[in-house]
Amino acid sequence: MSSAATRTSQPPAETPSPIDPQAVTDTPPAADSPSAPAVPAGPAGLRAAVDYADYRLVPARRPWRWVGTVLVALGVAAVVWSLATNPRWEWGVVAQWFTAKSVVNGLVETLKLTAISGALGFILGFILALMRLSASPLLVSVSWTFSWIFRSTPLLVQMLLWYNLGYLYEKISLGLPFTDIRFFEAQTTTLISQFAAAVLGLTLNQAAYSAEIIRGGILSVDQGQVEAASALGIPAWRRSTRIVLPQAMRAILPTAFNEIIGLVKGTSIVYVLAYSELFYTVQVIYNRTQQVLPLLLVATLWYVVITSVLSVFQYYIERHYSKGAVRTLPLTPLQKARKFFATHAPVNTTGRK
Repeated sequence: MSSAATRTSQPPAETPSPIDPQAVTDTPPAADSPSAPAVPAGPAGLRAAVDYADYRLVPARRPWRWVGTVLVALGVAAVVWSLATNPRWEWGVVAQWFTAKSVVNGLVETLKLTAISGALGFILGFILALMRLSASPLLVSVSWTFSWIFRSTPLLVQMLLWYNLGYLYEKISLGLPFTDIRFFEAQTTTLISQFAAAVLGLTLNQAAYSAEIIRGGILSVDQGQVEAASALGIPAWRRSTRIVLPQAMRAILPTAFNEIIGLVKGTSIVYVLAYSELFYTVQVIYNRTQQVLPLLLVATLWYVVITSVLSVFQYYIERHYSKGAVRTLPLTPLQKARKFFATHAPVNTTGRK
């Protein structure tokens, strides 16, 4: 006898009802209520929103910060008190010579040396950096040797060497090498003046350091970005100006401005050439008046003014090139001041600031 196989029908499994997010995020009943149901967790881990409006904010206690602040404030106050009460600083003499015509003329010469030597130094340094990154062994060797020589010798020695170049070469000529054809010829002592020797020494010394700064900034850019741009068919010039250099500037700028600030102070070495820049002018004045300390303070204050202005330029230029590297640009000092006064403004009786 044949038997037919029968299939037993099973009831379908119950599908869990979806949880309403609006119901989940409602404020739950009081925690001490015996009938408070447990708030279910949704598939995305939703929990009931908790109202923190009644919580009291307690500031963190930092006693050592206050101790350090008080000690530093006392030190600053002691320095300011000493500067204001010690008559040997002779602030009247400082005020008398600070804007004197001879001092201002020396300041102009200092700024002139800084601008010319800085511009030429970074242009030459950029060329040397590209030579160092070249595939040509000759270009790499020349660039490396240049940086090695000028970074290994003191700036003072370089100044004196260029100023006494006429002892080595009586004439400087320009023409075809290994022939007697000359397009230009002049006496070295006439061509290499005090100003020319100062610019030459500062420029070549600055170029040696600028080359390494620029080379390091270019190498800091991820090589994968250059390869990706090359794969997309972007020309080499646009790759360099639109991809590499804007990112390299973030690494170049801080050190480059430090070099420019150092160049401003390095112009004081030109006094050995008897060139009338700021420091040499101040020396001439205090040798005549015997007011050494006040005149040195005049030069110091002018150097502080110059470097402070350069620091302001550095801040805004670095802020410009930080686009794309940070989510939000840092606030400028003016924006910080506005934010401080907006958040600390007193509240009047009507509740308005």
